Amino acid sequence: MSQTAQPTTGDVDLVTMTVGDASFGIPVLQVRDVLDSPATYPVPLAPPEIKGSINLRGRIVTAIDLRTRLGMGPREPGARCMCVIVESDSTSEPYAFLVDEIGDVLKLSAADYEPNPITLSKEWARVCRGLYRRSGSLLLVLDAQAVLNLDELRRAA
Repeated sequence: MSQTAQPTTGDVDLVTMTVGDASFGIPVLQVRDVLDSPATYPVPLAPPEIKGSINLRGRIVTAIDLRTRLGMGPREPGARCMCVIVESDSTSEPYAFLVDEIGDVLKLSAADYEPNPITLSKEWARVCRGLYRRSGSLLLVLDAQAVLNLDELRRAA
């Protein structure tokens, strides 16, 4: 499955994560690594979405706070966060998405996929590529490349 296309046949494996009260999934093939509570170093004059940088085995990686990127309230001071490492299609550079919690890898049927509902906010619709209904909750499919498009976010503001 490409990053922006919906699944058409077969099963889809998604790495699940929680940001605030929302559940998201990213296709497992887009995830390079998962880290627990990485040390984040601030970057002066960075946009608000950029929490800073982390050291990933000697490589400096930009850390994007998904709470800020998705327009949610800030994390409680001292609250644990985890990160999902993805790679930009355009630059092949790794980026860290800071999330509240990492869940499981789920195998979901393409038959259960639904497009974004019309009630989804414009900001979220720009970075989500549909959803899966799961026992009383929704799992939104996050488009990593759309999240990395910070210029689009500024144009929309």
